[in-house]
Amino acid sequence: MKKHITENTPGIKSKNNTIININIVNDNDIKILNKKYFERNYPTDVLSFNYNQEVDGEYYLGDVVVNKDQAERQCKEYGNDLEHEIAELVAHGILHLLGVHHEDDNESDVHGVIT
Repeated sequence: MKKHITENTPGIKSKNNTIININIVNDNDIKILNKKYFERNYPTDVLSFNYNQEVDGEYYLGDVVVNKDQAERQCKEYGNDLEHEIAELVAHGILHLLGVHHEDDNESDVHGVIT
């Protein structure tokens, strides 16, 4: 999976000791988070929570939450295996943590952003 993520985030450099938490959840869990933090009452493929905090020499960039149920649906649509699709979503979430956002807030196709 690290290879897929590295391929999809070329040229991105991070501070030493950067921490990003990656969480894999289901439709229900991500729907709850999406509603609570973004007032959207539906599941999505990935959410990012940016913290940008440095504590004791470690830089905590944030959390990426990936919906495995949606990744399973999308991998069939895009012709990827599940591991590759999850890696695409993790890379997409990391790009959001780094400040790269959709041109259109209604855009939901992760593949259009990182390819």
